[in-house]
Amino acid sequence: MKKLILTFALLFTIVVLKAQTVEQLKKELDTKKGEITKLQGEADALQSQIDKFPGWKFGAFGTLGANISGFNNWYSKGAPNTSAGNIGIIGNGFANLDREKYFWKNSANVNLSWVKNDNTDISTDSDKFDGTNDVFTLSSLYGYKLSDKLAVSALGEYRTTLIDNFNNPGYLDLGTGITWTPIQNLVVVVHPLNYNFVFADNGDAFQSSLGAKIYADYTRNIGAVNFKTNLSAFQSYKTGDLSNWTWINSFGYSFWKGVGLGFEFGLRQNKQEALNNAIEANNALATPVSPGPTFSTVDNKLQSYWLFGLNYSL
Repeated sequence: MKKLILTFALLFTIVVLKAQTVEQLKKELDTKKGEITKLQGEADALQSQIDKFPGWKFGAFGTLGANISGFNNWYSKGAPNTSAGNIGIIGNGFANLDREKYFWKNSANVNLSWVKNDNTDISTDSDKFDGTNDVFTLSSLYGYKLSDKLAVSALGEYRTTLIDNFNNPGYLDLGTGITWTPIQNLVVVVHPLNYNFVFADNGDAFQSSLGAKIYADYTRNIGAVNFKTNLSAFQSYKTGDLSNWTWINSFGYSFWKGVGLGFEFGLRQNKQEALNNAIEANNALATPVSPGPTFSTVDNKLQSYWLFGLNYSL
């Protein structure tokens, strides 16, 4: 009986000691987490001070999305033999120079994706990856500072596609005006004197014109989060049919050595592109409709794209 009581007493002591050890470890873990949070805050504050110093600053982050599948004799499917895939690549980069009297900000955005959906039982089905998302943008902004927040500026921006129809269309904006930088990382450009050069084979749909350029960009890195939003708009003085705007938003979250998750979505309206698409669709008909589409009849629908996948930041 004494042995049994001693055994229970020993087991009870072991359990109590173990519970005390776990609680102590949890308290120690909480203390360490608090120290990490404090150190991270101090590191972010130091980085913020570094970012305020003039000089070149570089950065880049991107997203990769991929989904590839293959089915062979999978009879529960409507098409038992298929090969499919979706691959998307996004890249954002910048190189900015800030001096006492002037600044020079450069950025690039690339969004490419390919889709494949091949029914191997149908010989006419394509076994290739066809391009879907196709965005390529370069911009360079130079400004001479009138004050801490205002500058006389000149902007060059080029937009086109890479996978299909490179530079057809292609857009080159060259203009001058005023740049406003109300807060760090935010740039707002208003250029009332801007020429929008349009390069395209279809002269019926695409035309160059003089107009005003409005450009806004906010790029920020907060700890493990990368964020970029960019609005580029052109208002033609000739006619609203030649105006266009594009808004692109990119997010990246890194959770391990620069690797994480990324998401990008873009919106655009461009009546010239809508008309060109309508003309090509009409010409592809066995009996094209006459008269064909015009600026006054075309439906200028809102364009959009999005991509979600793995992200890597530098």
